[in-house]
Amino acid sequence: MSSEESKREKRGPDGPTAKVIEQLRPAGLGVNPAGLSPTGVNVYSSKGDMVTASIREMILTGEIEGGVQLRQRDLAAQLGVSPTPVREALRRLESEGLVVSGQHRTSTVVNAEFGAVEENYRIRAGLESLGASLAAERITDEELDRLEEINDRLKELGDEGGERQALNADFHFQMYVAAQSPSLLALLRLLWRAFPGGPQALRPAAESCREHDELLQALRDRDPDRAEQVANDHILGAIKYLDRADPGPPASPR
Repeated sequence: MSSEESKREKRGPDGPTAKVIEQLRPAGLGVNPAGLSPTGVNVYSSKGDMVTASIREMILTGEIEGGVQLRQRDLAAQLGVSPTPVREALRRLESEGLVVSGQHRTSTVVNAEFGAVEENYRIRAGLESLGASLAAERITDEELDRLEEINDRLKELGDEGGERQALNADFHFQMYVAAQSPSLLALLRLLWRAFPGGPQALRPAAESCREHDELLQALRDRDPDRAEQVANDHILGAIKYLDRADPGPPASPR
């Protein structure tokens, strides 16, 4: 077996790609706990690292919202640690711009300039466009065929169908995996956690599938610049639909 055939076999329907995609389905989206590498290996080097990662994840995923005051004693009790690593963690998070310090040992989560949901779309556009660019250089023919199959199924479903959420997640994460960047994959998994059930499907399915087709063509052409631009436009294009979103149960991921 050639090296290329071996690589394709390992990344084929029964290989690691399929396992990763299965973990990312919207039932939980398979995000590793804070502090775990994309392979699930604990990478904490200290209790302060663990606490920092845990609080950071709660902020980035929206579990702790912007404007909320963080009390060291409350966080220590919640995380089962002493106040010392919490104090250290909050100093680190302040240096990252996620919190600001106040009086009486309190810190406040910074509010996003555009609003949390819109900001997450903007961050996702940057990360996913990078993933598309990398995937254009590394994706296999088998992975391209799988993406096309998923998009064809989405076209059949249209704006209805209970499978749509899982299929959309599969489409995007198949591309992330094809980029072969564990760090990027881990960041995108964390970001998707910020959207309950995944980013909501706000635009018509026909528009979404048409843009998926454009992205697929760029990937088949092995054109990283085009793939990057199409992915960026695809994600940012959903922002204009945010005000039309219906409150209630989350819709399908984009």
